[in-house]
Amino acid sequence: MRYLTFALAKGRLAKETLKLLEKIGIICEEINDPKTRKLIFQNDELGMRFFLAKPSDVPTYVEYGVADIGVVGRDTLLEEGRNLYEVMDLGFGKCRMCVCGPASAKELLSKNEIIRVASKYPNIAKNYFKDKKNQTVEIIKLNGSVELAPIVGLSEVIVDIVETGSTLKENGLEVLETITDLSARVVVNQVSLRMEHERINKLLGDLKGVLESE
Repeated sequence: MRYLTFALAKGRLAKETLKLLEKIGIICEEINDPKTRKLIFQNDELGMRFFLAKPSDVPTYVEYGVADIGVVGRDTLLEEGRNLYEVMDLGFGKCRMCVCGPASAKELLSKNEIIRVASKYPNIAKNYFKDKKNQTVEIIKLNGSVELAPIVGLSEVIVDIVETGSTLKENGLEVLETITDLSARVVVNQVSLRMEHERINKLLGDLKGVLESE
């Protein structure tokens, strides 16, 4: 039996996913050991293998078939735009992708002005303004606290993930437009879904059963 390989986004999503997998009898003790330096963990009995990856790398591992299945936030999937099947919404890690800025920027958005948009998600920002709003914008890619950009005058607005909105409020910013809802998603490699159709479908069915019962 070949191993079914999972790529999990490091951090909270991986922890939540492993808890969910335990509920359907898929357990990997080693991965929960905080002292371990290992990169790949396996359960020989079940024929399953797991590795933790940076969220933005998970879709790449799945697209290239290094992992059969991946669990990652929808924000990463939209940003990376990889060629894979998104098969399930796990319902945790819920948040929104939004256009945010000072209240005064509302007018710039409504009048379709040419503006600067700062974001860690340049592709999502570009697609939203170009395809949905047909608005010409200059996109500035940032890696750190994007909330800073409109405060110091680098951009008029930002495109970022919003959970509670408290950071925005503290910095005099607010949600101006919601782009899309986000949560953790299961993605599958296209070839794996054909080759391992039975095992993957059983796994997805079991997960669905647990999610529906909760």
